[in-house]
Amino acid sequence: MTEMMPAWRRETYGSADGFRLEQVPVPVPRSGEVVLRVEATALHAGDVRLMLGDPLIVRPVFGLTRPRYPVRGMEVAGTVVAVGPNAIGAELGERVVGELTGGGGLASHVAVPAARLVPVRPDVASATAACLTISAGTAWQALDLAGVGLRHARGDTAGQVPRVLVIGASGGVGTFMVQLAALRGAEVWATCGERNSRLVEHLGAVHTFDHRTSPLADLPAGHFDAVIDIAGGIGLRELQRLVVAGGSVVLVAGDGGHVLGPVPRMLKAVFLSIGSHRRIRPLAAAPRPEILAKLLELTAEGRIAPVIEREYGFDEASAALAHLEAGHTVGKLVVHAAFE
Repeated sequence: MTEMMPAWRRETYGSADGFRLEQVPVPVPRSGEVVLRVEATALHAGDVRLMLGDPLIVRPVFGLTRPRYPVRGMEVAGTVVAVGPNAIGAELGERVVGELTGGGGLASHVAVPAARLVPVRPDVASATAACLTISAGTAWQALDLAGVGLRHARGDTAGQVPRVLVIGASGGVGTFMVQLAALRGAEVWATCGERNSRLVEHLGAVHTFDHRTSPLADLPAGHFDAVIDIAGGIGLRELQRLVVAGGSVVLVAGDGGHVLGPVPRMLKAVFLSIGSHRRIRPLAAAPRPEILAKLLELTAEGRIAPVIEREYGFDEASAALAHLEAGHTVGKLVVHAAFE
């Protein structure tokens, strides 16, 4: 008899109110996979994009007319309860965390490639660990791409402190970006709404402002070694003006039209970077277990921590997706396990 499990599903593209709690078969691990009993799922902005099937350019990969992954949730922590053939890197009974390619975390169990998983120490809560996979991993990779903490955009002059501007600092990625940039020794400036300014300053920003009311045009040219744009919606030339020669603008935001999404902006970034000493670099973040392991270590040491706006029970998962879809989430949202 097939074992069944609860899962939040929506078989068509659309808003969060279309998700229903259904009984579906517990997954069986394929070669290289393990099955996790999910303990916590952190929601990410990408969950909303895939839920809506927006932009249309993603649909050949994630489903042309309906979602290939009807269960949302890409950042998952849980315990390994089944191991498939040739699955290396995760042991039966081990508590782990990892990123799911298309979703599946809003269920009691999920199949995951073992190579993507990282063990979680007993002193790190599953809700905390789940927040690190995409959001903190994206922040880490953006700072690497900008050279923050790896090389100094102004040169190798000893004693210089890199100045970094984070645009859109109060969301899931932004709250980690501020912490990690400060941890790498940067002087962090950050934009956020006024109500979140104290939080962002507590995370490590030395100066906060709302770029919607205090335009970036008021800042002097070449004021930053790196600008990391998470919010989107700002002209590329305006961002490029803000960095020093040899500095970088990193685009994390996926803003753009309904059809092509960020692709036109990315192409323009490449064009504006030709022959320029101020590069604009679109980020294509990818699952990096080795980075996730470092983030878990920093978390266990108390050097970084996720900002969790709200934690939901499993029966509230649809409400959590609706809150994320509405926008303006501060930090992360976490959905706890079905079996709690």
